[in-house]
Amino acid sequence: MGRALRTQDGVKPVYVSTGHLIDLPTAVTHVLALTPRYRLPETTRQADRLSRDALAAAADKWKEAE
Repeated sequence: MGRALRTQDGVKPVYVSTGHLIDLPTAVTHVLALTPRYRLPETTRQADRLSRDALAAAADKWKEAE
C-alpha cells in the first residue's frame, strides 16, 4: 500500500509506502517532516550525495591506476 505525495506545491510527487512496523499515515508524516526545502527527504538526498561522491572517488582512483 502506498501513496503519491506532493511534498511541495508544483513539484512531482514522491511515492511513500508502508514499511516494517510503520503505517501509511505515519510514513507520510515523516516524509513531510523531512522535506522542508526540497522535493526529496533529506535522508534520501544525503544518501544519494554520498553514493555519488563514492562513485566519483572510485572512478578517479581507477583512472589514476591506468
